[in-house]
Amino acid sequence: MRIVSLVPSATETLFALGLGGEVVAVTHECDHPGEALDLPKVTRDVIGPGLPAGEIDRAVRDLTREGRSIYELDEDRLQALAPDLIVTQALCSVCAVSYEDVQAIARRMEPPPAVIALDPHTLGEVLGDIRTVAQATDTRDEGVALVQDAARRIDRVRLAVRGAEPVGVAALEWLDPVFVAGHWTPQLIESAGGIDLLGLPGEPSEQRTWQEVIAARPEVVVVMPCGYDAERALAEAEDYADELAAVKAARVVAVDASGSFSRPGPRLIDGLELLAHILHPDRVPDAPGEALELMLEPAG
Repeated sequence: MRIVSLVPSATETLFALGLGGEVVAVTHECDHPGEALDLPKVTRDVIGPGLPAGEIDRAVRDLTREGRSIYELDEDRLQALAPDLIVTQALCSVCAVSYEDVQAIARRMEPPPAVIALDPHTLGEVLGDIRTVAQATDTRDEGVALVQDAARRIDRVRLAVRGAEPVGVAALEWLDPVFVAGHWTPQLIESAGGIDLLGLPGEPSEQRTWQEVIAARPEVVVVMPCGYDAERALAEAEDYADELAAVKAARVVAVDASGSFSRPGPRLIDGLELLAHILHPDRVPDAPGEALELMLEPAG
């Protein structure tokens, strides 16, 4: 089978199912596992690199208002690759090529490839999408094993933090303007022994104000800008150190959103384990990934 993945989380799922050898192309953002970096790219970002958070937000809003896609798909290259299956998503127009665009292109191909769209809003739906991909690629046994392993790791974290005093958390998915993480992130926080004070499980990420973050009085602020790794997240937090200091949280921690939080794939379980380590290090002393703490001067 020849497979094209148009969303990084799908690429990660395909490789986790042992299908890396059948993936013939990916997006320009697919960077995990490392083998994906060597595959042909069939997308590009319309917004240029290196912009500050506020300008990225304005550019996304402008493109969306104009009915234009954030990403462009190389139709000629896709046609030449002649895939049997295209895996895309319908969750977020900011995250990948739109599902409608992919469908329209697939209909023009001969023969038309199968197209599946992943649209998870909760952790359970993320695991369900693993089964969907496994079903479409005849890797059902591998899919069952992957989901069972995730379930065991989730249960292990929940057992480790059982009875611990819950920690109030604000998970910030963007800082200019402020967006609080939604979808599966509040579930991860709860399973890790926390209380998400601002986000709603299963609901989209939501724009808030710094005043609302302050009013929530979180004990821990987790900075997880969508698409950023831990180092860039920390740099972003440093740029907004005054605003974060005003929240008066006991800790401000930057994490790798791309690796463990914003992509609805197998590595969300890494994110769960990392959150449990951040919130309850005495009960979860080790975790994958890194949490970089922002040292702040107390706000006046």
